[in-house]
Amino acid sequence: MPRKPPVASGPLSSAEAAEAAFYEALQAGDAAAVMRVWSDDDEPVCIHPGGARLVGTAAIRASFEQLLGGGALPVAPECVLRTVTMGCAVHNVVERVSLPPGASAAFACVLATNVYLRTPQGWRLVLHHASPGTIEEAGELLAQSERLH
Repeated sequence: MPRKPPVASGPLSSAEAAEAAFYEALQAGDAAAVMRVWSDDDEPVCIHPGGARLVGTAAIRASFEQLLGGGALPVAPECVLRTVTMGCAVHNVVERVSLPPGASAAFACVLATNVYLRTPQGWRLVLHHASPGTIEEAGELLAQSERLH
């Protein structure tokens, strides 16, 4: 079977491609691939749910290495709202985080805002701000998954 190329190995041609690479890297548990999506030109900012504000690639890298130290993170963006301009894109997503078997629920929700800037190297993440979701967001995801397309 052919080997899949590394996540975010080349220029990211759109904010959507950058976002896909970010979540694929989380799902793969690949902190190096996560960091290939982040901008290294500016001082990027990351806030994990309930966490402190992390500024700069070194602090962000350390947080993702710790977060992914136990393996893959089963998270997928859903209910995406996008605002895109020539050089900036803001994506507000409800992240569906799958919980292990035996947990009280099948998944948890996290609300996240991801901001991408167009750079000479392609679109790069400059802000990821996540916070715990609510029962209402979980209901929205459940209703969405029960709809037939």
